[in-house]
Amino acid sequence: MKNNFLYSIVILIFITSNFTLASGIIPQPQELKASEGHFVFNKKTTIYADDTMYETANYLSNALQGAMGYKLKVVKQSKLKSKYKNAIVLTKTTASSLGAEGYTLNVNKSGVFISSENSAGAFYGVQSLLQLLPVQIVMKTSCKSVKIWTVPFVEIKDKPRFAWRAFMLDESRYFKGKEVVKQLLDQMAMHKMNVFHWHLVDDQGWRIQIDKYPLLTQIGSKRKASQIGGWESTKYDTKVHEGFYTKEQIREILAYANQLHIKVVPEIDMPGHATAAIASYGWLGSTGKVKEVSINFGGSEDKDVFDVSKPEVRQFCEDVLTEIMDIFPSEVIHIGGDEVRFEKWKNNESIKQFMSDHNLKNYAEVQMWFTNYISKFVASKGRRMMGWNEITGDQVNEYNNDVVSNENKLSKNAIVHFWKGELNLLNKAVSEGHDVVNSYHIYTYLDYTGVTPVKAYSFDPIPEGLDAKYHKQVLGLGCQMWSEWIPEVNDLHNRVFPKISAYAEVGWTNNDVKNYDNFKVRMLDMTKRWDLIGIGYRKYE
Repeated sequence: MKNNFLYSIVILIFITSNFTLASGIIPQPQELKASEGHFVFNKKTTIYADDTMYETANYLSNALQGAMGYKLKVVKQSKLKSKYKNAIVLTKTTASSLGAEGYTLNVNKSGVFISSENSAGAFYGVQSLLQLLPVQIVMKTSCKSVKIWTVPFVEIKDKPRFAWRAFMLDESRYFKGKEVVKQLLDQMAMHKMNVFHWHLVDDQGWRIQIDKYPLLTQIGSKRKASQIGGWESTKYDTKVHEGFYTKEQIREILAYANQLHIKVVPEIDMPGHATAAIASYGWLGSTGKVKEVSINFGGSEDKDVFDVSKPEVRQFCEDVLTEIMDIFPSEVIHIGGDEVRFEKWKNNESIKQFMSDHNLKNYAEVQMWFTNYISKFVASKGRRMMGWNEITGDQVNEYNNDVVSNENKLSKNAIVHFWKGELNLLNKAVSEGHDVVNSYHIYTYLDYTGVTPVKAYSFDPIPEGLDAKYHKQVLGLGCQMWSEWIPEVNDLHNRVFPKISAYAEVGWTNNDVKNYDNFKVRMLDMTKRWDLIGIGYRKYE
């Protein structure tokens, strides 16, 4: 009796001094109600799960083990002989109206109860549970400073606002490697982000093994130097930069992402941003001038674009995409399509003849012909093509004046990734039947110094004034980590964190629930977690 009394006193002291508030969850749940009381974990706490939730239950057990210092037993629900007690229960429900990624999380004296329609919703319920625990739960080794692990009594009913909640990493400029990618995937999962957009090729590097074209990595994955000092700089370092992923490494990362309920969307740029490929196979190019992988991030003088008039170039694109689709299960394949410098086609006789043969009025229509060709090919494999909003054929960049004619339209199956131009271009895309991901650059580019957490948080993927009948065609948002000026992992972290938390809440939480002042308070715990696991982040006022 005396021991029980003392144990209760210890629990009370711990709760009042170290307890992480229920409202500390990021992204903020749609509905949350806390009440008095706490559930206390111990070595006898058991995780029960039905067959569809068993993998998520094991994930939870492993996530708790490091800091707690003991592993919770995972048991199939069918083996339960009595009422739940001291339990964590993951249950599949068919009565929910929360959709594929929604969940309910209830904590009471009997335990923790997570219910969802499938394993994705259960996984997100687990992420909320982990954030209800003291921040030390992220530690990989036993935490001696936390004597008792508790979560508050709480009722949560939650689902995402958008189905597409993406983070993009550009590794074409600076290759980071699989361990850095896995750490980013872990952070995405904690933030309930579900699309990893992987920018793998560009003018400055080709980062993925393609068996049919080995020179893409033998030559295209290496550059002799890198521009430093900014876009207009004429200064270069003297370091060779290289690196690429083998197919085996790609599959390892894909398997890791799959466990975290993250879809991986590869981006293979065409017909522009293609200099690394053209340096590897000169016959791909339009000017005949490219001899090496570009060392410049700005400008276009040493860059080239594919000569799409040649059948062998189009065959190359098909071959590469075939190998990509053999590796990546993603329904969506991103082809870039942005910033195609039309002047590279200007003096190409093959392009001129191609335009005449196909009755193409200008270079925008050349790109549209090629884009629809690739879209049809990708669709023949049961996938959907996605590209930056230049693929609509509208004028987006100041250096290209051409636009497509009314009868020359983008394939309806294509997803438009809006990043630049007047917002009326987004309205035009949805009115013409396209699904859109909104990544308007002045709000979502992590490399922009003017994009602060408060600006990121203020972003709404559905533009003001967009007719309600088109809202469902806005699939969600992406935030983009372009890597021209982030050679080191510390540089990467300094740009990504803490802004990734703001984007996560934009993608998940309804506008009427969001509150930036409240978000800043909740971020105090998030930054403590990053401190514990060694993630650097920029400190904003």
